[in-house]
Amino acid sequence: MIRRTHAGFTLIELMIVVAIIGILAAVAIPAYQDYTVRARVTEALSLGADYKIRVTENAGNGSAFDQGIASFTATPNVSAVAVGVNGAITVTTTTRAGGGSLIMTPRDGGTSTVDLAVGTPPTNQIVWYCNAAGASKGGAVSGTLLAKYAPAECR
Repeated sequence: MIRRTHAGFTLIELMIVVAIIGILAAVAIPAYQDYTVRARVTEALSLGADYKIRVTENAGNGSAFDQGIASFTATPNVSAVAVGVNGAITVTTTTRAGGGSLIMTPRDGGTSTVDLAVGTPPTNQIVWYCNAAGASKGGAVSGTLLAKYAPAECR
């Protein structure tokens, strides 16, 4: 009797392994691409946080909301940051970072939907609402950044 030893993998075993790797790649690549866009959007939020501090300070002093804010220089992920007349901060991302806008709106008090007014300091603590596309927390305007790219606080 001659005994043969198994000296490798059969073709079917190799094909099964390749198929499994292909299925995993088909699921993982789109998820990773969304993850990288969401990571780039965090730059927009951190830039907005800097503006929130200045707007809150100006509101407390009764000054114009955009007073003392330097002009914005575009980055690879954020094309513009603007402060509106009611203190709302609009951060516009580039196509690399989702290509939309997040709107951060200050409100006078947690349950209030009252816009802040220039020259009138808020009577309560300022509460900020962040809205991407489809969100309207605090009665504020929605941005245009797709919710799948937005942080949880802005969805």
